[in-house]
Amino acid sequence: MEDARRWLAEQGITEQSITEAAGRWFDAEAPDRPLTGHEVALAWAGQLLADGSLDAAERVRLAFGLLDLLGEYWVSHEIRSADQGPEGPLPADALWEGYRRGLEADRDAEAVTYSLWVDWFEDSDTAATAFAEVLGNDIDRVVAEGAEGPAAPLRRAGRVLAVSGPVPWPVKRAAYEAAARLPALHGPLFKGLLAGYHDVRGDLDPAGARALLARLRLPADTPHLAELRSVLAAGHRNHYRSPHAWNDAVRATAD
Repeated sequence: MEDARRWLAEQGITEQSITEAAGRWFDAEAPDRPLTGHEVALAWAGQLLADGSLDAAERVRLAFGLLDLLGEYWVSHEIRSADQGPEGPLPADALWEGYRRGLEADRDAEAVTYSLWVDWFEDSDTAATAFAEVLGNDIDRVVAEGAEGPAAPLRRAGRVLAVSGPVPWPVKRAAYEAAARLPALHGPLFKGLLAGYHDVRGDLDPAGARALLARLRLPADTPHLAELRSVLAAGHRNHYRSPHAWNDAVRATAD
């Protein structure tokens, strides 16, 4: 983060004062108009990733530092664009280590999880690689260490599962099965199953998802639990393929 701050300062962008809500950024060329973090991200994330004075891995590392510093989704959008663009791909080790570190951080990670969801998991060309890199490759170790293990990998697993709805079922099934063995991941796994049903590009197998759901230790009054059980039992794969099924389940559970 501090290296990214120094890079910005070299471009004339500095944070002059900090409040509890956010920093106030200033451009040396226009010091009378404070900039928001979003404006800084829009103006500089792409330029950082195109900075020819840095090697590719360093650009990726600094870009994730900028994401930490600003907390703006646009930075992760530019990272994805650079990876998929004509100068890509970015160094895979640096790319996925940046995502894993962001997912493990003990702070808000919405920009990172949103990027995973819309930029990587919703794209059928990248979903399998992305899911494997941020969770699938080490989910068995995370589960084996359990709630008594390090908090950071468990935090990452929960965040990934919660936004994994668009990941193809064959890609995520084994990781879901592993996560079901650890009660600490049951809540995020339920969110992943629910999103697999409701997301426009969500994907699940009704029978497999129903079997998993039966293994989860969830409060009986968990919102949408009864409805999800109902639509899966009826064999529905996705809300948008059977648009009336969910409303029917809502009415049935209300009776």
